[in-house]
Amino acid sequence: MHGTRVLFLSFLSAVGILAQPSPDLQKRISAAIAQAANSNGTKPDYTLFVNTFIGTDNYGDVCPGASIPFGMVKFTTDMTGYAPAGYVADNTTFIRGLSPLHDSGTGSSLGTYGNFEIMPSICPGGFNSCNTTLLNRQRLRKLYNDDGSPGYFSLTLDNEIKMEATATRRAGLERFNFPDGVKPYFVLDLANDLPASFAGGQLDIDPRKGRVTIGGKYGSSFGPGRYNYQAFACYDLLDGGKQQLDEYGVWTGDNYGLDAKGLGQTHLNMSLNLIGGIYQSGALFSYKNNPKTVNIRVGISFRSTDQACQNAEQEIGSASFEDIEKRAKQLWQEKLSKIEVDVAGTSPDVVEMLYSSLYRAALTPNNATGESQGLFEHTRSPYFDSLYCSWDTFRTFFPLMSLHSPVEFSEIVETYIDGWRKNGWMPECRANNLPGWTQGGSSADNIVSHFALNYHNEARRLGVDLDELYDALKTDGEQNPPEWNTQGRQVNVYKRYGYVPFAVLDVSSTGRQTREGSRTLEYAFEDFGIRQVALLLGKGHDVDTYTNRSLSYRNVWDPSVESDGFKGFSQKRYSNGTFFYNDPTHCSPKDSDPDRACSLQGNNLNGFYESSSWEYSWYAPHDTAYLIKLMGGNETFVKRLDHFFEKGYYLAENEPSFQTPIGYHYANHPAQSVDRVREVVFKNFNVSAAGIPGNDDQAAMASLLTFHLLGLYPVPSTSQLLILSPFTPKYTIHNSYLNVSTTVTVKNFDLKSVQKVIPEGTAAYVANVTINGKAAASRCHFDFYDTFKKGGNIEITLTADKAAADDCLGALPESLSTGGFSKTR
Repeated sequence: MHGTRVLFLSFLSAVGILAQPSPDLQKRISAAIAQAANSNGTKPDYTLFVNTFIGTDNYGDVCPGASIPFGMVKFTTDMTGYAPAGYVADNTTFIRGLSPLHDSGTGSSLGTYGNFEIMPSICPGGFNSCNTTLLNRQRLRKLYNDDGSPGYFSLTLDNEIKMEATATRRAGLERFNFPDGVKPYFVLDLANDLPASFAGGQLDIDPRKGRVTIGGKYGSSFGPGRYNYQAFACYDLLDGGKQQLDEYGVWTGDNYGLDAKGLGQTHLNMSLNLIGGIYQSGALFSYKNNPKTVNIRVGISFRSTDQACQNAEQEIGSASFEDIEKRAKQLWQEKLSKIEVDVAGTSPDVVEMLYSSLYRAALTPNNATGESQGLFEHTRSPYFDSLYCSWDTFRTFFPLMSLHSPVEFSEIVETYIDGWRKNGWMPECRANNLPGWTQGGSSADNIVSHFALNYHNEARRLGVDLDELYDALKTDGEQNPPEWNTQGRQVNVYKRYGYVPFAVLDVSSTGRQTREGSRTLEYAFEDFGIRQVALLLGKGHDVDTYTNRSLSYRNVWDPSVESDGFKGFSQKRYSNGTFFYNDPTHCSPKDSDPDRACSLQGNNLNGFYESSSWEYSWYAPHDTAYLIKLMGGNETFVKRLDHFFEKGYYLAENEPSFQTPIGYHYANHPAQSVDRVREVVFKNFNVSAAGIPGNDDQAAMASLLTFHLLGLYPVPSTSQLLILSPFTPKYTIHNSYLNVSTTVTVKNFDLKSVQKVIPEGTAAYVANVTINGKAAASRCHFDFYDTFKKGGNIEITLTADKAAADDCLGALPESLSTGGFSKTR
């Protein structure tokens, strides 16, 4: 496999996919993995295995910037064109500047944050000759020089100025290296954020302190444009007295001739330009004595410039760049060490993909505790921002966190509950400290219920009140918000009809009348989450109510619809009970109309969100057994699954399809799930910048890949884990809060099985499973309470006999219709 890796990387280089980052990055990662494989048991530095640039191409929207786990800041460069996370690998894009605020793995077309860009410049004609406006100052980068690692980022411009950054939670250090003998100039931008959403702000220069304070109001990247958040920054320019300012002043400009600079002026106060467009403005300054290296300390706050300065003073103080980078790497090493694999026995590609995925799964949401604003300004609860979107993250992101990081999980759950306290409903897609758009409904229900089902015994110690958690769930399930575009659900008509009707008269609430099919399916699974917590807390009447409501997915099943010879598909439905026919291939990868509206657009008549009926018709994670019956039984179900993948209707990057490759388990064919997951991984994931299939969706893709590589898949709102075939012979998951470790050992592991098509005669299929020496009740699933919560040893024995392994040899994964989920642990 090592040789295969070299050929693979050579191929990527030949086709130009490795244009960015530096080839040295991959060489460094490969060398670190090889060294660890020969280290004779010494604990490796897992940060050396991380490729921060995976997902920075192919619309992955990953931010490779300097950050710490769940840090509020992520320092990276902002690029022109489509660049939601600021940075993209495409080397034809121009650099706008380096900025501290970004999100990772979100799909906002205009980008998110990008506030307070700073651009190093060379101005041979002096202060008044500097290019300050966005269009004039942007530059290309030097090819094959972008670099980064956990806690560090660097990029070199085509004029040989190198920009570097490292970070704490709310602050960071920027370092700039200039060519010899030139005078360093810097343009600091007040008004140009990535979404061009500036709504007014001010900037002040204190030349005595060598400090620039800056702040303003800006708009959401994924929510109503009428809302604004506030952000502030504090730039310390003197590096503790080691650097001296020379010229300083302010500038304003536009693209039509305005290019005004005020040498010696120290204040800007700009309001929103009501006629439209960005009135560009900022600071411009230079340094005496032509220093080759310039260090700038940056603090960020969502409350005030004073707090931004305090954050920098407290979190960085006089520490050096190397000190801060070392601290960041220590935090990342602690986080990455939660899962330790047998590096020597694992393919280097798998090692790199796994630790890069674990890294991305701790980039967001952003821990802005102490920085909350608006309704949350005085909250005593933890405050996490960039919860976008819960529809993306409830399936894999939070279940992965539950395996090893219950403290952070509980803090985020408390953030959701506090949203209900302050705002009436739990947030669905909070972005930039503002309400974002809903996609499937109130997906927070499945996040907080997953926590409750897995950590109810520890909840109070972790700061979560289960009674409040349940009250928040009940509000989502029973109370219709006046406007459900941003929170809650359209519950009133859903409860009345048993599904979300198309073209229904709704006189009591407002929302975009789309996605009726997929919203019904998602509402039903959200009701299952409420049902699970009701069962946990002994609320018998609610258990019955929400069990019945969780079966509402059946009410949008139209048995008469046929596609490719298969009958029965989910469809949206009028309030009179008749179905609105949608071709099940519409909005699939095989849709013949590339202009069809399939997302949040008002003219999305398809009935499903970012998906086809072919895709969403598989969606009933809590009752797949009944879906099998609706589709005609096990044999037809398996044929239909095969056709779904072979015809190309499967969309790897789309969350409703996450569990579909493991659907064979429910038809008692687990070996076929193993085959399909191998195919999915090697068709869609690799170690290049284009190494994930589209948007990372706040690490939903990263956590999905992690589960695939570990040979597991979670059923949200339960404690059940489906068993697959791991891509590594051994791994250990550490849960420091519970003080337990669980080691999974794979007997008969064969490295040759870790490829797209498993060679015949290769051990890859699950023959038996033991948990702490006792045979598991099924080869298809086990429970969190018996495994990762208790700790100990899990042994998965593999066989090459696929036919013998293609049976659960015990209970199938649970479904409500077959008596499953009748009790909680």
